[in-house]
Amino acid sequence: MAEDYYKVLGVERSASSDEITKAYRKLARKHHPDLNPDDKSAKSRFQEIQSAYDCLNDPEKRAKYDQFGSNYEQFAGGAGAGPYGAGPYGGGGQSFDFGDIFGGGQVDLGSIFGNMGGGARSRRTPRGSDVSAEISVPIKTMISGGETQISLNLNGKTDSISVKIPAGISPGKKIRLRGRGQSVLGGKPGDLLLTVHPEANPHYKLAGLNLELRLPITLEEAIKGAKVDVQTPNGTIALTVPPMSSSGKRLRLKGQGFRTSDGSTGDMIVELLIKLPDNVRPEVVDQLAELFTSYQRPVREGVQL
Repeated sequence: MAEDYYKVLGVERSASSDEITKAYRKLARKHHPDLNPDDKSAKSRFQEIQSAYDCLNDPEKRAKYDQFGSNYEQFAGGAGAGPYGAGPYGGGGQSFDFGDIFGGGQVDLGSIFGNMGGGARSRRTPRGSDVSAEISVPIKTMISGGETQISLNLNGKTDSISVKIPAGISPGKKIRLRGRGQSVLGGKPGDLLLTVHPEANPHYKLAGLNLELRLPITLEEAIKGAKVDVQTPNGTIALTVPPMSSSGKRLRLKGQGFRTSDGSTGDMIVELLIKLPDNVRPEVVDQLAELFTSYQRPVREGVQL
């Protein structure tokens, strides 16, 4: 062959046997046809690498190659096969050992070939598809943690599943239940991926790390002021409603908001909503006449688009 075997392997003419073997293994991993199914030139390139190694790895052949060059085979007493020269890519009859190419030991062909196909080459166990679902969880459970029950139709049947909710899970985060996804014949089932959202609540709402509360108060509490019990993630506290508080007034409770799993905490924002009685006797309305005339300016002043 006219090709310079030393150049093929990328080594110096003074390279040791270990250096030649190391260079060969690196090139074999890179150019082996089974690892390059879409490269039509891989086979011929690999054959060049194999031939160069078969020669330079044999002290007798290497000595004749160094002396006679590409015509060394006329003096070598017949070409033999190196330890990797078998099959459709090599030049001899011995078996091709992927373990030698990859540095010795056992080699998982499934991890090498991945999803390349090739029938018997792939030893991967079939796996069912993952299933995704959205679930709504009470805000209190998202903050404090706990369990919630969900019903899902999986693999043709409806299952009731108990899901453990970690404390401080943020809206939009996913929980993975391994082995609870789509099943597959002769293989392992996929996983169930649950995206967590806060359950609708008529009074409490999450806004980032802040917990917003729309708190009903009576007309008397709004006018006179009051101490009102409020549930927070840290227990029930007494909220001070200032006298003459209008609907929409917002009060902030520091550190009483949503606490994430990493310890970050928001505030609780309390919006006051004056709740009037469903029915008022006419004589009561008459008694409030002075109150009705106590506004110093129109309440809708400045309301415009």
